[in-house]
Amino acid sequence: MINRRHLLSGAGFAAATLAAPAVLRAQPKTVKMGALRLVHSMPPYFYEKFAPADLKIEIIVFDSPTDGKNAVVTKSVDFGTFGIAAAILGGAVGEPVVVVGAMSNKGMGVISKAGSDVKTIKDLKGKKVGIWPGSTQEVFIMERLRMEGMSIKDITPVRVPFGEMPAMLARGDVDAYVGAEPGPALSITSGAGQLVEYPYGTAMGGLNMIFGTHEDTVAKNPDLVRTMLKIQRQAAEFMMANKPAVVDATVQKLGANRAAVEQALGANNVEYVWKLDPTVQTQAKTYAQHMLELKQIRALPKFETFLNPKFSDEIANS
Repeated sequence: MINRRHLLSGAGFAAATLAAPAVLRAQPKTVKMGALRLVHSMPPYFYEKFAPADLKIEIIVFDSPTDGKNAVVTKSVDFGTFGIAAAILGGAVGEPVVVVGAMSNKGMGVISKAGSDVKTIKDLKGKKVGIWPGSTQEVFIMERLRMEGMSIKDITPVRVPFGEMPAMLARGDVDAYVGAEPGPALSITSGAGQLVEYPYGTAMGGLNMIFGTHEDTVAKNPDLVRTMLKIQRQAAEFMMANKPAVVDATVQKLGANRAAVEQALGANNVEYVWKLDPTVQTQAKTYAQHMLELKQIRALPKFETFLNPKFSDEIANS
């Protein structure tokens, strides 16, 4: 006699066995997203809030824009955010990095020692100025110097990572620096520094960080690119409307000084964005031209592939 309980048990086991592959297929896909340790690189920390259930976001943090760009090129991450300068440096030598969206604007500041006589760009003449080579900030200060009839030869540039700039200014190791938030805001709120200017009065506007990926990802997985840029849009729009949440996340995730982050956001010195629109594209091309003139690159990137507005345009029009 066939035991009904055993039959049902066996059938249940068989059904579970057959269902197992489906369960495995349902596991979330992990996407590695590169970010920098900066307040204007915070959108990826909000991605999980908007990601579909089948997508898991793993954030990989870098301290150098070039390291972030290199991680995209080597496919150590699937997507990354870094300064436009790092992206152009890669594109100019034919690396397979593609800009598909924007991440943030502004986030820069020229800061001098509090109480010093350095109050304008012209006052930087003969001073020691902290600059991170290869950064977006470097190109901006070069252009601002040119606009004031000066050049890098009129100052003494000192190679300083962004995170060390406020401390070096406070110690007197440099007279001023061209920093990335929350560094400038930290110097201001601590009383150690004073604002010289936010350097956005050039044809490059407030252009800063972009959303990039590998050309293979664009070619082979366009749906993922589209999904990730949609998430970036949602995160950026949420963050611009909920700055206290951005402050809390930056303090928690990066260990940043709360007063400094509040200063940076309160001064509207960080703008979260996502569109690779004509304005951003024009600013990027202008930026690359400056880099070429400064001999930071030997050739311009092939903009027809380096800048890919397809996904941004589709999302904006959907």
